[in-house]
Amino acid sequence: MSLALDAAAQDLLFREAQTANTFTDEPVTDEQIQAIYDLVKFAPTAFNQSPLRITLVRSQEARERLVKHAMGANGPKTLTAPLAIVLSADLDFHEKLPRLFPHAPGVKDAYFSELAVREVAGMQNATLQAGYFILGIRAAGLAAGPMTGFDFGALDKEFFGDGKQKSFMVINVGKPGEDAFFPRSPRLEANEAIATI
Repeated sequence: MSLALDAAAQDLLFREAQTANTFTDEPVTDEQIQAIYDLVKFAPTAFNQSPLRITLVRSQEARERLVKHAMGANGPKTLTAPLAIVLSADLDFHEKLPRLFPHAPGVKDAYFSELAVREVAGMQNATLQAGYFILGIRAAGLAAGPMTGFDFGALDKEFFGDGKQKSFMVINVGKPGEDAFFPRSPRLEANEAIATI
């Protein structure tokens, strides 16, 4: 085997893990989410910009505000999940670069003074961090139900009215419930996805 990760960890994170559509009513604690974040925060982003922001939607009132922007079946399953999380990119991530990237103090102004540049970089790197976050959820023994079927422009106005955060994903989190998983869809084989030049 050419992987350092043992087979059980490979199964937990990848082979046996799937997107969950139903959950038990067992709560997901703030301590679990903090432990997940404290693990995945070490994964790389460009210039260590770390633009991902994680909004836990816990109250019933906030959950109802969230699901009114959901498409199709995303609304009902988000209402009943133990925890719904909105992932967004902080478009002012550059303000933290002097602390996060201290060996190059000029990066903040040299590369990220324009909002349009920050929006592209922030969304790219926050999306990268979302993948790490899903793996962290799985590493905690929980299931993730990531969704992009939301009106994110309306969701941003609902939750982030100042325009400084741009949402791009909602993740339901918890222990998988009955009939939580659809049959696994096929994946590309290595020879279809990997090329050498």
